[in-house]
Amino acid sequence: MTEPPTRERPTRERPTREPLTRLPDGTIKQVNPFNDTKVWTLPGRSSRPLEHVVPVPLAVDPDDADRICAFCPARKLETTPEVARLVRSGDGWRELRGVLAEEVDDTTAEFRLIPNLFEILTYDYWHLTHGYVPTPESRAHREAYLATAAGRSHIARLATIRMRGRGAVGVDPEPLSEADLHREAVGLFAGNHQVIVARRHFVEDATLDTQLAGSGTLTPDEHDAYTGLAIRAMRDLYHDNPAARYVSVFQNWLRPGGASFDHLHKQVVAIDELGVQIERESARLHTEPDLYERWGPTYAAEQGLVIARTPTAVAFVGIGHRFPSLEAHSLVVDRCPWELTHDEVRDFSDVLHVCHAATGVGVPSNEEWHHKPPSLDLPMPLRAVLKWRVSTLAGFEGGTKIYVNTLDPWAVRDHARGRLRGLTERRQVSSRITIA
Repeated sequence: MTEPPTRERPTRERPTREPLTRLPDGTIKQVNPFNDTKVWTLPGRSSRPLEHVVPVPLAVDPDDADRICAFCPARKLETTPEVARLVRSGDGWRELRGVLAEEVDDTTAEFRLIPNLFEILTYDYWHLTHGYVPTPESRAHREAYLATAAGRSHIARLATIRMRGRGAVGVDPEPLSEADLHREAVGLFAGNHQVIVARRHFVEDATLDTQLAGSGTLTPDEHDAYTGLAIRAMRDLYHDNPAARYVSVFQNWLRPGGASFDHLHKQVVAIDELGVQIERESARLHTEPDLYERWGPTYAAEQGLVIARTPTAVAFVGIGHRFPSLEAHSLVVDRCPWELTHDEVRDFSDVLHVCHAATGVGVPSNEEWHHKPPSLDLPMPLRAVLKWRVSTLAGFEGGTKIYVNTLDPWAVRDHARGRLRGLTERRQVSSRITIA
């Protein structure tokens, strides 16, 4: 009996073309080193302003500053019951869970983790498709919440909104039935799509409604707390839902960036597939294990595109994205995000904070996280891409799948470095940061 042929390990393949190519007329052609997206920056199309056009600024009424939108602190009972909140405790932070409707104003929540009222994948999706059931903690919180008059009234209002939203019959004019109340309440406490909401709508002492509080206006300590809460929420969704194969973390900023409210918030969403991006990258990692280091921080440094560093993380200009972008990469590739040390999380948070501070609150953006899910034993770092939504995709992009950016990577670098010099002088970014 002959032995089966030995299967040789494929040799390490390099990209078929350089990620960055400059042509004689000044055109810059980019190829994303991770997903092969093609982007062109053309001479003469780079004069558009970064910040989107906004109406004439209006004065902020101090009496209304905390009730501008449903995410504002004076309107907490317009959102879903909190999974958790972060409050200040001396020089640090304390996480509170199980807060009841009557207790929402007992402490000042700097960040609140809440289920999304209208999830991408509903509780019924998870329950009927995968047999998912609420955790004991979720059930206990729901029962305690419904046991109080304020909690019951709150859940009834939200249940009615959800039922109206999907066109359910029998919602009006009769009071909500017990069956409807309890059915809707399950999803309001056991959702797998969560939102982290920051306290402030405007910066402190704002006088104009254009003085919004964004990621870049947080202090480095606040941003670290915000980042840490997102990582813990991600961890818990994986832990509590065995069918969750990937947890997507993202942040839409300003309405042109897809945000429902111009109020700082991040979303954490479990899905039951890895997604196309991770599938493609994991396939490449089997033959190119240094994929992220070689075509991330190292290539960015070779091209002069690094903007900031910490001991275990780096920020640089992204290559081959549909929009001008900055990226924040952890240099730790062998662990899931919640397995990082506090200093490693802080390093990642600080470089991501720098990306936002360098961008400015007037620029619509999407922050997209990428990470190693627990089901993959591959060297994937925690990384975030901050995309500046400063152009509109049109027929050319749709027909060719070649995207036209108005700013080349070096122009993005110069803009970011220019802003960071002033921010560093004013000590508005972390002292752990080394500006390139």
